[in-house]
Amino acid sequence: MTKDMSVTGEDAGHVDRVAAILAAVERRDTDRLAELVAPLHAADIADLVEQIDPADRRALLALWPGGIDGDVLSELDWSIREEVIEALPDAVVAEAVRALDTDDVVDILEDLEPEGQGKILDALEDADRVAVEQALSYPEYSAARLMQREVVVAPEHWTVGEAIDYLRGAESLPDQFYHVILTDPRIKPVGYVTLGRILSARREVALRDLAEDSFRTVTATAPEGDVAYMFNQYHLISCPVVDAGGRLVGVITIDDAMNVLDEEHEEDMLLLAGVGEESSIADGVFDTVKARLPWLAINLVTASLSALVITQFQDTIAALVALAALMPIVASTGGIAGTQSLAVAVRGLATRDLTQANAARVVRREVLSGLTNGLALALLLGGFGTLIFGDWHLGLVLGLAMIVNQMVASLGGVLVPLGLSKLGLDPALASGTFVTTLTDVMGFFAFLGLATVMLI
Repeated sequence: MTKDMSVTGEDAGHVDRVAAILAAVERRDTDRLAELVAPLHAADIADLVEQIDPADRRALLALWPGGIDGDVLSELDWSIREEVIEALPDAVVAEAVRALDTDDVVDILEDLEPEGQGKILDALEDADRVAVEQALSYPEYSAARLMQREVVVAPEHWTVGEAIDYLRGAESLPDQFYHVILTDPRIKPVGYVTLGRILSARREVALRDLAEDSFRTVTATAPEGDVAYMFNQYHLISCPVVDAGGRLVGVITIDDAMNVLDEEHEEDMLLLAGVGEESSIADGVFDTVKARLPWLAINLVTASLSALVITQFQDTIAALVALAALMPIVASTGGIAGTQSLAVAVRGLATRDLTQANAARVVRREVLSGLTNGLALALLLGGFGTLIFGDWHLGLVLGLAMIVNQMVASLGGVLVPLGLSKLGLDPALASGTFVTTLTDVMGFFAFLGLATVMLI
């Protein structure tokens, strides 16, 4: 109870803060606005900008443009980021992006139209602009798009003392870094050392003696999904990026890798729901309809298959009207089972726990699980049908149909995403629609077909 009240209190406090901020904007009270917003984290400011309506957003940006710095821009949802950048004065945008690491600048540029990209690029220092343009020259969704060029490097023969003296004397260092990367004379990374190990070792100790066993590199053209998997699988906190010749070109840090994982999970969830992989609560009505209507139309077509199956058994339904009331139970229960199996399979494919090597075992497990669940539900539903309608034949039909549909649902939930993956498609793409159609069609066919054979 205490926890629920605490959450409610936090929500109420957030609503009050937003109301106070909008009131300050309406009064054009910049001092009060700055007082209210200054304590907020960049991510909270980004949430505020996203949650208010477009008119209030424009008024806020016009009154308090200096409050939108680089950290806030990088936290904004891509769907409104360009709108915010266009609303800000060029000088504010320039100051904001100059403070960002190159990977954050690339992340912002990827979602902008060419005109917006030019505005950002023009604001950068020459060296940063070259680095950003080089990153953008690599394929989209590649490791190079995630990496930052700001890297702390030391020759592999250095000692701890030499490294510390270098770090203390450097004119500039990345705002955040976790490793000092060791390179050979050809600028090829050969290892890395954590700052903790450097600070805790004696000055005369060689850096190579402190190198981490977890050291790995990734090529600049590697898919970002592979990068995120490697970070998650091997518990990395940073990873050097190399070009085709194995030379160091940048580094990817754990925050960027985890962002990729979050984005992939979010994309899978949206695709499974059939709302488009880039849907957002900030979308307008037209964008929302454009993302959802095609999937609804596809579902309309697939649902017609179920209707077609039902029409083949009109005489059966007319002879025993109770079937019309009972058949949705079999189909809907199968749909839930299919969704359960589908969710586990899509997740397994995303984390690479489900592979060609163990696919047969997983399919066998799903079939046996479907059979077991079907038997348990068959006893319940069959007993229910017998007691309510006083006909054990009807109860038997219900039970058998439930067993068949549970097995089909469990099997389809794993085979559909496996099939899509085999074709090189996203396993989440339309899987929900296919599985639902399969369970509906088979549920109605099994139930009405058995009823026709055994009852009529």
